[in-house]
Amino acid sequence: MGGGERNCMKAAIVGIAGPDLTSDEAALFRAQPPAGVILFARNIVDPPRLATLVAALRRVLPASAVLMVDQEGGRVARLRPPHWRAHPPAAALGALFGRSEADGLRAAWLNGALIGLDCAAAGFDVAAAPVLDLGLPGAHAVIGDRALAEDPTVVGRLGGAVAAGLLAAGVQPVVKHVPGHGRARLDSHLALPTVAANDLDADLLPFALNAELPWAMSAHILYPAWDPTLPATLSPAIIERIVRGRIGFEGVLVTDDLAMRALSGYARAGAPADLALQALAAGCDLALYCTGEAAPTTALLVACPVVTPRAAARLGAAWALARDRRLALDAAALAAERDRLLA
Repeated sequence: MGGGERNCMKAAIVGIAGPDLTSDEAALFRAQPPAGVILFARNIVDPPRLATLVAALRRVLPASAVLMVDQEGGRVARLRPPHWRAHPPAAALGALFGRSEADGLRAAWLNGALIGLDCAAAGFDVAAAPVLDLGLPGAHAVIGDRALAEDPTVVGRLGGAVAAGLLAAGVQPVVKHVPGHGRARLDSHLALPTVAANDLDADLLPFALNAELPWAMSAHILYPAWDPTLPATLSPAIIERIVRGRIGFEGVLVTDDLAMRALSGYARAGAPADLALQALAAGCDLALYCTGEAAPTTALLVACPVVTPRAAARLGAAWALARDRRLALDAAALAAERDRLLA
């Protein structure tokens, strides 16, 4: 996993179409190697079929490319029963914390470790979790019970425990959605939310408390107090002054999915490929494009530059952190303890 190899990868993580890697996808990844591939429910049938797919991806991707999955627990889970464990939504951990801080923090760590064990066993390196957005009254339900709590300090502590559990399983966590989706009254999958508040210190706090973690995912949200024209994913001002500056995050910054409609008004000719270039120019390390559609995925990979030396160093540090924090874990014992605490 040398830095030289990482510098040959395109600065993008992309999806694929189905549960099997096609010959066209394999050829594309050999010619335009992405920094990673993200899998969704459309790609995951059962453990044997997934193992075959993961092996096929490993054969064509660079050794340091990551395999990512959205696996928060609750309603955002791609590995699901009956083949994989069910995991509670983040809000259940926050509710337990309200009854007992010690039990809540322990359950959060256990939940992260169990999610991580499932991901690692299935062949994934990176899990897009935990959510560090605040669970605020009146906000759009797209976050809802994916949020750990309303109080920013509680969110930061619980989110840190979930991330520590993931790292104990050898999986790299991705905190989301920086600098905060909790106040949004629209679903950024469908439209561009505007968060007009001038004082957003509370929203930033959970991310600042976890600034040492290896990955973060940007929010497709307009924050006029920081940038009146560009959403966070595309805003050099927000990424430099807020994400890297006030929050102090120095890890891998990956965009949220560029296919989401929140960014549709910013796409010029070339659509996703153009958005990727804008996001990378703004300071994101990697562009994420999840649809698996052949033509736009190809165009995006062809257009994307290779991973920068700084991003390569961040990717290397993320790999090292997960390797160094990994523990020998007994999944059955951890699951029994978690279920007892949450009962």
